[in-house]
Amino acid sequence: MITLEKQTILVTGASRGIGAATARTLLTSGASVVGSYTRAPGELEHLLDEFGPARLDIQRCDLGEAGAAKLLWQKAMGFKGQLNGLVNNAGVMPETPLGCDDATWAEDWARVMAVNVQAVADMCRAAIQHFQGGEGGRIVSIASRAAFRGDGPSFMHYAASKGAVVSLMRSIARAYAREGIYAFLIAPGWVKTDMAAVAYEPGNEWMLDEIPMGEAAPPDNIANMTAFLLSGLSDHATGATFDINGASYVR
Repeated sequence: MITLEKQTILVTGASRGIGAATARTLLTSGASVVGSYTRAPGELEHLLDEFGPARLDIQRCDLGEAGAAKLLWQKAMGFKGQLNGLVNNAGVMPETPLGCDDATWAEDWARVMAVNVQAVADMCRAAIQHFQGGEGGRIVSIASRAAFRGDGPSFMHYAASKGAVVSLMRSIARAYAREGIYAFLIAPGWVKTDMAAVAYEPGNEWMLDEIPMGEAAPPDNIANMTAFLLSGLSDHATGATFDINGASYVR
């Protein structure tokens, strides 16, 4: 069994879906967790009831706002006085058709890049600077198969943002491995979350039909891989991307 005892890990976007599943898995594995949310704490409230305030700290944070990531890191440090790992999970994926009005196009692209790229970069910067002063640490960022194969025409901003995250994490892995700072990527396809609800709407059956396994991945699959990578059991995989997509995209 993987153990994360004596570790404190920050998970962004932990109120639902992959983030909530990850927070639960990390807590079950012995870690203390700081979980962030944007609008409502959601599943974090249930986790707080189950594990208690000594193990879980909840922080509201809109990572689309300038400076929010740095402030979140500072608040997370206040929980236990130390952070050993970071999971960049928070992300947005608005549907933005090519033919939408110019204002919507610009607003959606700006929001996606602010949350999915700039905030991730800011979180990683804070993590690296902290890890450099201690015993190192681990960063796991949730990317997407869209970073490698692209996405639909209404989600080009999402694919572009995840491609940027891939390059960012690979750069971190190469730059800081000698300092004991390790960076990993997980690239899911469709996952059974609210964000993937469109795949279950009538007329969109093809979205799941393209998956050889026949269904979207359970969030626990991503959570389990995240816990493994944070455990230190495979640090020489730093810089690697782990595909969890039911063989819908095989590289």
